[in-house]
Amino acid sequence: MDQPRWRRIVEAVRRALSGGVRQQVTLFGVIYSLAIVMVGTAAFLSGNNLVFLILSILFAAMLVSGFISRLSLAALRLEFFLPDHIAARRSVPCRVAIENEKWLMPSFSIHLSRVRSSQQGSRTERKFESIVYLPVIPSRSKAEAPLELMFPKRGTQHNNQFLFSTRFPFGFTERRIEVEVKHDLLIYPCLDPQTGFEDLLQSLEGEIESHFRGMGDDFYLIRPYAHHDSARLVDWKASAHTGDLQVREFARNQDREVELLLDLNVPDGFDDWFEHAVDCVAFLSWSLAMDGIRLRLRTQDFDLHVPDEGDVYAMLRYLALVAPVARKLPGVAHDPSRFQIILSAQPVRYEDSSSQDGVRVLGPGELPVGANADSGDSAGRSERTTEA
Repeated sequence: MDQPRWRRIVEAVRRALSGGVRQQVTLFGVIYSLAIVMVGTAAFLSGNNLVFLILSILFAAMLVSGFISRLSLAALRLEFFLPDHIAARRSVPCRVAIENEKWLMPSFSIHLSRVRSSQQGSRTERKFESIVYLPVIPSRSKAEAPLELMFPKRGTQHNNQFLFSTRFPFGFTERRIEVEVKHDLLIYPCLDPQTGFEDLLQSLEGEIESHFRGMGDDFYLIRPYAHHDSARLVDWKASAHTGDLQVREFARNQDREVELLLDLNVPDGFDDWFEHAVDCVAFLSWSLAMDGIRLRLRTQDFDLHVPDEGDVYAMLRYLALVAPVARKLPGVAHDPSRFQIILSAQPVRYEDSSSQDGVRVLGPGELPVGANADSGDSAGRSERTTEA
């Protein structure tokens, strides 16, 4: 239902007069107000000029407090300095700068808080978390403070809401003014190992190493014969010496290459698993790239070779924004020259590929959604972490 015209006019005038500044009466302010009421009552009942003088001093102190606190919050500018690459659920060291653009007056006792909005049923609940406190910012100067931020989810972060507040000088009220930092940030998926990721990486590293043996000219080792080995690799001298079939393995000449295939065709009810799989692909891509392994990431709408066509950050930028699509993954052709890792919410589609050497299929059974290592939700000052 629309508000009456007079109420809208009153609200517009109030916003214009406040200049975006809000205030909240503190406990000390309530006690001080009660003291004013008591002194005022005594003054009118007694008619004593001295009591009236005390009452006027109390009123003057309240007016001066409001004026100075309002002036302390005026002409403050907020700026953040963030690194180029940010991963979710990882503490990000950054710097925050607050500039006082006033010509003469310093700003005192300034708190910088993060505005958090959460939906509680049909209403939106707002919370304020103090992250930086500066006792004084001189006029026409800038104060900087170190800060650690933590972003809980991948994706883009748009207009971030922050709050300046102060109780200076007497603490009767807490004055607040909101500021909006228009800083578009791209948050990569979590690169820290989650439950089972490190065990999976160790298992894959062993399979990758085993897959790339025997495909070159440099002798690598002699090992027992396996059913998939070619007869031409049998070392008859070593077999006669041990009594069991032994085969020669050779180191691969060319660089190792791992292909990661992420199936974006996700059925209903598997959204959490898809996010877990994206985190897994990001973790594997980052870890394998750090080991110097050549990578290829392929989905329904993306295909990138690293380092030939880009770097690992190009993969992470794509994974930061990837979303499910209702299309099947293009045919997976087995290529013995690379090791393939397929992540799909419907692994039954790749049963034929999973039986081949050099292919690993990961579905909800092999990659269950575990407890995310999401620590550090606390907010604090320069030496602490705030979740952004």
